[in-house]
Amino acid sequence: MADGRRRLLRPTAHVTLATTASTVLIHLPVFLLGGLAVLIREDIASFDEARLGAAVSVFFGASALASVVGGRLSEAHGPRLGMIAAALLSAGALLALAATSSLAGVFVASAFGGAANGIGQPASNLGLARGIRRARQGFAFGIKQASVPLASLLTGLSIPLIGLTLGWRWTFAVAVLLAVAVIALVPRRFAPAAQRATGTGIATDAPRPALLLLATGAGLGSAAANSLAAFTVLTLVAAGITAGPAGYLLALGSAAGVTARVLTGWRADRRGHAHLPVVARMLAIGTLGYLLLAVGDLHPALLVVGVVTAFAAGWGWPGLLAFAVVRLHPGAPGLASGIVLAGGTAGAVVGPLLFGVVARVGSFSWAWLTAAALSLAGAALVWTGRRTVRAAVAGGRMQKPPGAPTPPT
Repeated sequence: MADGRRRLLRPTAHVTLATTASTVLIHLPVFLLGGLAVLIREDIASFDEARLGAAVSVFFGASALASVVGGRLSEAHGPRLGMIAAALLSAGALLALAATSSLAGVFVASAFGGAANGIGQPASNLGLARGIRRARQGFAFGIKQASVPLASLLTGLSIPLIGLTLGWRWTFAVAVLLAVAVIALVPRRFAPAAQRATGTGIATDAPRPALLLLATGAGLGSAAANSLAAFTVLTLVAAGITAGPAGYLLALGSAAGVTARVLTGWRADRRGHAHLPVVARMLAIGTLGYLLLAVGDLHPALLVVGVVTAFAAGWGWPGLLAFAVVRLHPGAPGLASGIVLAGGTAGAVVGPLLFGVVARVGSFSWAWLTAAALSLAGAALVWTGRRTVRAAVAGGRMQKPPGAPTPPT
């Protein structure tokens, strides 16, 4: 039966679908936690803005600790093992959140969910690097990373459809079904490791300083973007929008994020190079979205535009960054993406925690202003990392693809 199902899918579609479903699953614990927070705190009274930020930080802290290990695990044993392990850990986290009645239970479940994210992300990135031919990798990475706002979109829809009807616990329980689908979808075999660098046209990986700059820039951008995923609904409710419409607006913004990630991946395949400047510009435009959220209490239209802009640009860049890093490190794409993911998740640890504290002590307006500053700083660092790569090409320390007018960034 399983072999028959696999024959229905072409290898490229199979790998893309499996990695996309895996990425949706490993983000659901933290996104559902943020989206359903307005309902959860009716049962867990101590679950306020600051503690939500702390729970999100626990998730991404565990992810940061697990990501480099996850990258090495995938490089050594292949992506299948990492993707299945991540699915099992995510299922456990979702079930724990469905059953918990204490703040401590929320934190423990968040840690398990974060470990799943840290293992699953490098595994799925390596799966794409090995299982998708080079000419289609940008589009595949765009689709795979679009699964992150897709998880947020499902969260937004689940608030009025499940959370407000059956209850927030059932929302977590129903999400476990996706883990079963992911385990069934993971391919038995990917392309042999020896083929993954074939034809890349890059003889030498990018210098370590550039990778560290990109990881730091990803951390700052993620600090803002993951606050967006966690606190959008609470911000909208605080501005006077009820939970149901707030969930639909979260879904609208997430749909904009899905579209942005797919389009940037599609464009990356046709552009062929110079991906990092696009990442920097998206982070800069995302800053505008956060600023609109900061002043959104002046008029509801500002909130709508702010949510859509922040999700599309401020949170639409990770897939393109992951694609650029894989292209810059053909010798060890899983490990390189794990390092950048560690930077991104480290920022995601600090960002939501900082956001929650600022929102509680000050206001949501001040918290979104802080997110805007983080996103703008991330844009500057990604641009600096791109300049470091260009300098390495000019100095002969790495090569660019034959015929490319600019470095492969």
